[in-house]
Amino acid sequence: QVQLVESGGGLVQAGGSLRLSCAVSGRPFSSHGMGWFRQAPAKERNFVAAIRWGAGTTYYADSVKGRFTISRDNAKKTVYLQMNNLKPEDTAVYYCARTTRGYDRAVSAYDDWGQGTQVTVSS
Repeated sequence: QVQLVESGGGLVQAGGSLRLSCAVSGRPFSSHGMGWFRQAPAKERNFVAAIRWGAGTTYYADSVKGRFTISRDNAKKTVYLQMNNLKPEDTAVYYCARTTRGYDRAVSAYDDWGQGTQVTVSS
């Protein structure tokens, strides 16, 4: 089991940018995948982006494609989510998570979760 700690959330105006970080304790395996999910009040937790730890292949939800970029730094054992051109509908708690499946969009596929970081986009 690994521990995940997110940081970087905050309040930003529409059109602005934020970068979220997820520090991974323990040793991520190349076969594992990391994902970012978000959950708005009274809504389900939804997939945002994912990356295969070993190959670095990335995947995005249609709603963020072209605006968000997921990346990882092997040496720092950290996963990032660069969010540009933010919109009010991006407001949510953002969670980092790990799956042993390499890549998946389903919440149920992820075994370890961070505590979440709030992102608020004002109009």
